[in-house]
Amino acid sequence: MAKNAPYGDNARKGAVKNRSQFKTPSGLWAKRDKETGRILDVKADGEPFKGVTKEKK
Repeated sequence: MAKNAPYGDNARKGAVKNRSQFKTPSGLWAKRDKETGRILDVKADGEPFKGVTKEKK
């Protein structure tokens, strides 16, 4: 997983590991586990997840 900076500005250092995200046909973003392929979470607001790698089409 990504780590927050030690100086307290809530900045993420690097991307979240073993996760990727993709846009569903309905326009929502879903987060997927890279090892198992399971869908972990779906965002309802239409914005992508922060710090998660986007899958290529």
